[in-house]
Amino acid sequence: MAATVQADDIQQTRTRLQSLDALRGFDMVWIMGLEPIVKKIARVTHWPAFEWAAIQLDHPAWNGFHFYDLIFPMFLFMAGVSVPFSVGRALENGTSRSKLLWRVVKRGIILVIFGIIYNNGLNIQPIAQVRFGSVLGRIGMAYMFAAIIYLYAAERWQIFWFWFFIIAYWLILKFLSAPGFHAGDLTMQGNFASYVDRCLLPGKLYLGIHDPEGIFSTIPAISTGILGILTGITLKKTGLSQMKKVTRMVVVGVVFLVLAWIWNLDFPVNKNLWTSSFVLNVGGISLLLMALFYYIIDVKGHNKWAFFFKVIGMNSILIYMSTHFIDWNHTNTAFFNWLFQLIGNPWNAVAAAVTYLLIKWLFLYVLYRHKIFLRV
Repeated sequence: MAATVQADDIQQTRTRLQSLDALRGFDMVWIMGLEPIVKKIARVTHWPAFEWAAIQLDHPAWNGFHFYDLIFPMFLFMAGVSVPFSVGRALENGTSRSKLLWRVVKRGIILVIFGIIYNNGLNIQPIAQVRFGSVLGRIGMAYMFAAIIYLYAAERWQIFWFWFFIIAYWLILKFLSAPGFHAGDLTMQGNFASYVDRCLLPGKLYLGIHDPEGIFSTIPAISTGILGILTGITLKKTGLSQMKKVTRMVVVGVVFLVLAWIWNLDFPVNKNLWTSSFVLNVGGISLLLMALFYYIIDVKGHNKWAFFFKVIGMNSILIYMSTHFIDWNHTNTAFFNWLFQLIGNPWNAVAAAVTYLLIKWLFLYVLYRHKIFLRV
């Protein structure tokens, strides 16, 4: 029996992790167009469940946590999960660490550049008007440092660095602050991370005095990437049965959630600062969702239902960047305006949101059928 399980796991590591593509697509579909569908249904119906969901699809003003706060860090988590299956396999096949280091650094830099383009477009602007912090830039930098640690550190040291970054970040923000504020001030004006960004980050900050994708808060984000890498290592191990992998992810996920909300009493869960409690909270939820998708798709083999998400997940960066090059709203209106007029108020707004998502998905489906994927 043990030999059978091991053989199954070896075969699995040689193939693409189907659950990872599906989970990436599930993550991306919310900002691709599912969010406005939920919000418009809530506005039309006033059903309590949809009104609650609509609240969850907005970020809290500062402290606290809503579901929408999960989307960005889970994408970084999944970038980490893929590392043992890509970088790790290349190492096993004899590619040198120095060559892989350059590959990792190049990917990080490309994502930073993509993020700048996403924020500012392709128009040349004065440096003071350029926003350098970005979602893709944060993913690129955190992924890069986490992958470098993976290349040069054993698993136990990766665990050490995971805890080191979030504990060190907590201590720095607890005992330091912006000039003129008391030590440990965590307001937007007074916290040390925002102060460092105001001093070092060129161009403009997203909120004037603070940027949620700034330089200093990238430190704990590296731990989010490392957690993904450790999860990928677990999923790739041939000595663990698939059910033990699921169990390990669930147990660690639950423990992280408990620790996150205990830590929240001293260091609030806050996406804007990417606080250490936030790292554990989104890490715990990411682990539970990874366990669920892995169990259903890779363990039980029920993968047909996930095809919709897989199409999105295999071209997630492309569809994210596309909004700066394709006027999806105009395309949607051009194709379906007759339908919106036929449906009439108030449900035409819901129909518009649904068709907006549908057009984007069909675009990705055509690319999927022709095996066209944006690889960074």
